[in-house]
Amino acid sequence: MSKITIKNAVKRYGSTTVISGLNLDIRDGELFTLLGPSGCGKTTLLRMIAGFNSIEGGDFYFNEERINDKDPSKRNIGMVFQNYAIFPHMTVRENVAFGLKNRKLDKAVIKRECDRFLAMMQIDQYADRLPENLSGGQQQRVALARALVIKPDVLLMDEPLSNLDAKLRLEMRQAIRSIQKEVGITTVYVTHDQEEAMSISDTIAVMKSGSIQHLGAPRDIYQRPSNLFVATFIGRTNVLPAVLRGGELVFPSGYTAAHANWSAAPDQPVKVSVRPEEFIIGPEGGEGIPGTVVDSIYLGLNTHYIVDVGLEEKVELIQESAIDDTVVPGSRITLTVKREKINVYDEQGDHNLLRG
Repeated sequence: MSKITIKNAVKRYGSTTVISGLNLDIRDGELFTLLGPSGCGKTTLLRMIAGFNSIEGGDFYFNEERINDKDPSKRNIGMVFQNYAIFPHMTVRENVAFGLKNRKLDKAVIKRECDRFLAMMQIDQYADRLPENLSGGQQQRVALARALVIKPDVLLMDEPLSNLDAKLRLEMRQAIRSIQKEVGITTVYVTHDQEEAMSISDTIAVMKSGSIQHLGAPRDIYQRPSNLFVATFIGRTNVLPAVLRGGELVFPSGYTAAHANWSAAPDQPVKVSVRPEEFIIGPEGGEGIPGTVVDSIYLGLNTHYIVDVGLEEKVELIQESAIDDTVVPGSRITLTVKREKINVYDEQGDHNLLRG
């Protein structure tokens, strides 16, 4: 296994620089996710780690070994692709054994290791089937077994679940998380799916335009996003204008909210990020932000409300469903916020004032 260190990475395509001066440390044995929208550079960075893309600047290390000029086949990596990339003419067992045979290991060792990983992936009963006779989830388990059986130092996974349906994606998330912890291998995982990243990762790097916007644990990224891009990319949020004055937030309606965390920040216009679950509904005429319910969507445990508060964008709320819900379209309500949970950004949205 290996820790991965990236120093001042640069990637160019012709005259276009897509990654410039990126630095990153990935701990030995962690499941690390590169998350971001299409075109943000996450797959490019993964392919630089793998050796499939050239490196125009900077240094890449596995432990203390610089790998910039090392052939991909010599880096001892396992790779799992979006399209599985398993051999259609080989059985499941033959696919899993492929890397071991290339290393010219003893037949008994090959059988033992194949049996182990077939059982770990719960595909041992399909050992003699061809891939065409497997479901998408089963094929992805074959690809994962083939990548892990060679005991790589690093496992790289590029959008491995994007071709699966919702139920299979959920199952495979749990399987990948469980198996990664069992084998303890350093894993770099690429996805654009926020929920997927949140559910499996030890650490997430949120990327935009070739740079890392926020690096942290899933809880930290959701609760205290470093900037407004991260706040709006991870989960849903409402963005409200306000003014920070004397340590108090003053909303356009005149509603004020104070918290000790804001007291050190200078007076300024701000953007306030309020997750749908961070609003509190009160009766019309109370202290808060007045609004009118435009729509309500009952989803069992929770009900979603769309509320017009007089801004350009309507706000979304999520509340635990009541047995007898009196908040219906047309209702006049007053909204307050859970002050300890909301996030306050400078007017440009570049800095979270709660993070210093």
